[in-house]
Formats: sequence, structure tokens, C-alpha cells
Amino acid sequence: MINRFSMTYNIRRGQMADVPAAFALIQELALFEKAPAQVTNTPEQMVVDGFGPQPIFGFFVAETETGQVVGLALYYTRYSTWKGRCLHLEDLIVTASHRRHQLGKRLLDAIVREALAQDMALVIWQVLDWNTPAVDFYKQLGADFEPEWINCKLPPPALARWEFTQP
Repeated sequence: MINRFSMTYNIRRGQMADVPAAFALIQELALFEKAPAQVTNTPEQMVVDGFGPQPIFGFFVAETETGQVVGLALYYTRYSTWKGRCLHLEDLIVTASHRRHQLGKRLLDAIVREALAQDMALVIWQVLDWNTPAVDFYKQLGADFEPEWINCKLPPPALARWEFTQP
């Protein structure tokens, strides 16, 4: 039996072969956020979107010494009219059984390195207000919180019933 407290971990850029494990972590996060039915993405779509002719996201993984993927930091480029190119961290996930080994910080280190290497103006992400451990973690790292901004989205039903303005 492997003692996870003496285990070593590796942080590396995600590869196509990591997509099933990354997707399993995404599903674990959705379950934690009490919204598993809201995951409509698939590993197959992630392969197309991340490794097709026009990749739109990248990711880093945390893996055990045996090669098991236990953490994920998925990002993409977004554009701010005020700041320019920004790196948006979509998800930072460490499976529950491998927390407390600084994997979240090490994955965030990889994101910051990527942002600096790409000369990004900002690293941006969101956190649910009720996720106190994550909020505390980000505060400890010096993150700014912007309570005056409200997130907006058009979900599939709103997109389907959208009324286009006639010219």
C-alpha cells in the first residue's frame, strides 16, 4: 500500500491521454458543487477543443509517482479591453484524497508561470462564495476579490429562444 503522505508528485502540462482523468476530476468538482447534472461536456469534445486544429484551452496536471492524475488546472486566453490578454483559470481541482500536499499551490504556480511566459496582463478566475477553504486559500496568496462584479451567462434555453434584432 502506498502511503500518500510520503508520496512525491509531479506537475506537468496536460496531454491528450490525460483527458479522461481530467474529465473525472471535473465531474468530481461538479459533485462537490452539487451540480453534477450540469456537466454536458464530454472527454471526446475536450480532445477536439484542447488538441484539435485550433486548441482553445490548455491544462496542467498533478500526478502521483505512479502516474495517477490527482489534480488539474485548466486555463484559456481571454481578452480584456482594458488590460489586454489575460489567462483565465477555469478550474483548479485536487482530488480530496490528495489534498494538503500543496498541489493546489503548485498547480497555480504552473498557471502563473504560463501567464508570465505568454506575457499575460492578468490571471483571472472565479470561486464560489460558499467555498470557504478555496476563498481562504486564494486570500492567503494575495488574490484580489471583486464583489462589485456580477457574472452573467446565457444558458442553452436562453440561447435557443434568443430573438435576433432585424436589420
